Amino acid sequence: MEAAAERIVRDGLAEDVGHGDLTTEGVIAPQAHCEAVIVVEQAGIVCGLEIARRVFTSLDPHASVELLTPDGTQITEMPCEVARIQAQARAVLTGERTALNLLGRLSGIATLTAAYVEAVAGSGARILDTRKTTPGLRALERYAVACGGGTNHRAGLYDAILLKENHLRLAGGVTAALAALGARPGVTVEVETETLAEVAEALAAGATRILLDNMSPAQVREAVDLVGRRAELEASGGITLDNVRAYAQTGVDFISVGALTHSAGVLDVSLEVA
Repeated sequence: MEAAAERIVRDGLAEDVGHGDLTTEGVIAPQAHCEAVIVVEQAGIVCGLEIARRVFTSLDPHASVELLTPDGTQITEMPCEVARIQAQARAVLTGERTALNLLGRLSGIATLTAAYVEAVAGSGARILDTRKTTPGLRALERYAVACGGGTNHRAGLYDAILLKENHLRLAGGVTAALAALGARPGVTVEVETETLAEVAEALAAGATRILLDNMSPAQVREAVDLVGRRAELEASGGITLDNVRAYAQTGVDFISVGALTHSAGVLDVSLEVA
């Protein structure tokens, strides 16, 4: 994630600063220094403090950024100071929005993930993220899911195989697609299914991981009974905080939730100069 963090901070600052921070450079002397704090104003899971630190140190290599709590910490009493900064004043003001945008976004993902994880506690089901991430931010958003207690699914198209509906249509169906793949040692192969008949076909064709797409909890429970632990099962599609517990209680191994990254809110964070 180190390389991704460096790229994201670099690109974020380039997008915001462009050829220069006209406001700050117009009113703040180059030699001026200041102290500031980052404050969380809303209950949730803080995530992204190391990224925020990187924003300020990239603008001022001599900046001191003290993190007062680790990523993944539940904030319950507000306002809560989570970092103290001593740096060139220009660096603090120029980097403020980029740092807070990343911190608020990642904290929002971690907070939503934690809510889903809490909702299925004790069931044995694990909450997964998906590839429905912000382009360019996937590495950090996956990190935020992990900070919230979730489990990361495949990172991209390159590290696991998921035969989805359109793959299956073009390949001639579940059995034909699995036959075409052949043995793939060390690579997770998962098959998307929409009906119990497709679940049975996938199982007969040797699938060891099956995705149950847009099935109701009752249908998922039938699939669990049909498979009988001969393959791992993942429920996906139409899952919310209101119904995730019902899905977890069916006995599935995983529940993937695209909303963790595509619909998470932003935790309220601010920066205050002392």
